[in-house]
Amino acid sequence: MPNLNSAIELDFKKFFRWWKRELSFLIPDRIKQLISDQHGTIIVRPEGNQFILSYWFDWRDEPLATFDRDETGIAKYHELLANDERLQKADLIFRLTRKYAIQKELSLPAAAKENLLQVVTYELSRYSPFSAEHAYYAVKALDVTNEHGQLRVMLILTAREVLDTFYRDLKTFGMVPKFVDYEDFANVLDQSEEPYNLLPEWLREKTDKTAQMINAALAGLVALLFVVALALPVWFESRSVNALQEKIHAIEKEAKSIKALQAEVDALVDETQQLIDKKTEKPPVVAVLDTLSKLIKDDTWLAYGQYASGQLQVQGESPAASTLISVLEASDVFANAKFVSPVTRDNVTKLERFQITVDITKAGDITKPGGNDGTEQ
Repeated sequence: MPNLNSAIELDFKKFFRWWKRELSFLIPDRIKQLISDQHGTIIVRPEGNQFILSYWFDWRDEPLATFDRDETGIAKYHELLANDERLQKADLIFRLTRKYAIQKELSLPAAAKENLLQVVTYELSRYSPFSAEHAYYAVKALDVTNEHGQLRVMLILTAREVLDTFYRDLKTFGMVPKFVDYEDFANVLDQSEEPYNLLPEWLREKTDKTAQMINAALAGLVALLFVVALALPVWFESRSVNALQEKIHAIEKEAKSIKALQAEVDALVDETQQLIDKKTEKPPVVAVLDTLSKLIKDDTWLAYGQYASGQLQVQGESPAASTLISVLEASDVFANAKFVSPVTRDNVTKLERFQITVDITKAGDITKPGGNDGTEQ
């Protein structure tokens, strides 16, 4: 189901590249050769102390030769160029293998789309084992469905020392790379997408962009013929979607207000339940004393009692104080009954003086007479 909350982005540059690619299938190959200056590409890959060359054209990659990175290899390379006219006009790219570069997929906030490289530069040491001063790197947005508010990109990087060494060797061969990329995330060579380039600005070939500007202007004029027919329906659809979004925003605002009120009601219910639970956590003191009076026989009397924090402490005299422990323990209301001081005998009354503490539980069918909880009797 489409997400009506997502913004519609009209990427005309991407659309025109797609339109150009689709139209090219309708043009016969002979005509394309007459009107196009399209040529192949020499791909150079490093392997140990050698350069492996292949020729890419019309989606075919043809192996060429392998050259040692020395004087002999340089001579053989120039001989190859002299004997193969295709290579004299071909672009040249340098493609790093897994041994010399790495890649990592990142998820960034969508707001970083306008300055991806600056954002990644700021935290490069967190994303990779290199700092910005010791690596050449590039960032390319992935053509995938992104989560709301997120942008998935690919970070490709290599150590500066590695690429600098290769670049010096390329220069000795007379090779001037158009760009440097990585084989596991290679640029598409049909010129329909903007390639990423690991080569820094100061090492890139300075090219005359006049021809590119003329071609771009001609392509723009041709594309302008299709804009009205293609853009207007999209614009009308965009207006309809915006109107729907405004209605959805209004409904969402009301829904948020209702959710906020519901949250307040739930919070009040929770507070009330906590108070009720706190209130009923222990029986009231009157009910405790009533139960205590029913358990203790008439020949035993109490001189002092204190009920606090769920614990009852009593002092008094009894003919057999030791039996009180078992009497209290047998009740569902009392637990952990114990003497807190030695039992002594009164010489006058011949009764045993005792001091007992016992915990109050919620178990048992205890009647709770009216009245508030007490703390000391």
